[in-house]
Amino acid sequence: MFIDEATVRVRGGRGGNGVIHFEAGPGKPRGRPDGGNAGDGGSVVFEASESISTLYRYRHRPLFEAEHGVNGASNNKQGATGKDLIIHVPAGTVIRDTTSGELLADLHRLGDQVLVALGGEGGRGNSSFTTSRRQGPRICERGLGGEARTLKLELKLIADIGIIGFPNVGKSSLISTISGKHAKIADYPFTTLVPNLGVVDVDGKNQFVAVDVPGLVRGAHEGKGLGVRFLRHVERTRAFIHMIDLAPMEERDALDDFDAINHELESFNPVLARRPQVVVGNKIDAVSQEDVNAVVERFSARGIELLPISVATGENTRDLVFKAFSLLQGLRQSEHAEPAQIRRKVYRFEGETGFTVEREDDVLVVRGRTVENLVKKLVLDSFDAQQYLGDRLEKMGVMKELRRHGWTEGDMVLIGEIELELAR
Repeated sequence: MFIDEATVRVRGGRGGNGVIHFEAGPGKPRGRPDGGNAGDGGSVVFEASESISTLYRYRHRPLFEAEHGVNGASNNKQGATGKDLIIHVPAGTVIRDTTSGELLADLHRLGDQVLVALGGEGGRGNSSFTTSRRQGPRICERGLGGEARTLKLELKLIADIGIIGFPNVGKSSLISTISGKHAKIADYPFTTLVPNLGVVDVDGKNQFVAVDVPGLVRGAHEGKGLGVRFLRHVERTRAFIHMIDLAPMEERDALDDFDAINHELESFNPVLARRPQVVVGNKIDAVSQEDVNAVVERFSARGIELLPISVATGENTRDLVFKAFSLLQGLRQSEHAEPAQIRRKVYRFEGETGFTVEREDDVLVVRGRTVENLVKKLVLDSFDAQQYLGDRLEKMGVMKELRRHGWTEGDMVLIGEIELELAR
């Protein structure tokens, strides 16, 4: 087991813009407002899925952004909400905020979801601002940007496939070849003292995790060699790559070796012996083609398909990767576990209902999530919109607090990042 990790930036979609529009045409002399509201931006959601087993694909992607909301339209047409972006991660993925270090989620069950970046609110069109006093408002709102954050993903990897076989058969060399995992390799028993895990890239989009299992000798299930200690590492694997040495240093028989390893699995845990296996004969570069064919035929007579490979030259190793991945895909499709009940957790910044007013270098600065969003959203290019803003600031108590700090008409006020000249 080792830690796979990736750092990603996520951002919710921007909300669409509301519109200003008035009815027009025959039979509509009053020109009533009919500008529609916009859709909210989509949110970014992580979901634990069995379709992925590593975080490899996320290491070099700089940004994940959900779909933006659609603008409103005339005739009170509502803009569509942006689609949520669902990012699949392996079950067991832990998600942390890099800024605060806070743990946001531990997606340990298939189907678990966490919303990590909420989409921005869509703006309202002018029909939403109609009141008994405002019959034809020229007021609309922009959409807000979605939440953005940088996250660290961590996963304790557990292998999909265990690579088994006698010592010195080439297990460590194989995992180095197919995954880039560099293990210590030499020609003597028990070269590998700890299991080596590697992420095997199949086709640029799909991966699986493999582990070479050291210490398997006759009597391993009884504790001989390093056996029992390492047999435990394969109990959660789905399948095996069973390696046979076609050019052993000492006199050994390929079928006898195959049976001996399977006996150790059966003796340790009968369930392991029933796991599907891809059987490979390594070191075809060191023996004649005639000898290779003879071993293949002997295995075939037992109903066992043996794939001849050479880890040293790379011959047939890609075929092995595709064969192993195909086996895993079949196992995933045939696993009839009860469908997981999807549980979604929403993680977001809590909205601030309050505000503060401070004087900084002769400028009054107003801060607060609600009041800042109010100003961000309003399109302040009409008298109606400016009057509406003044009314809202009065109702929220902002104007009263500004006056308490010495504000007079004509003074500049900074609300968030927007500078305004407010009237009484």
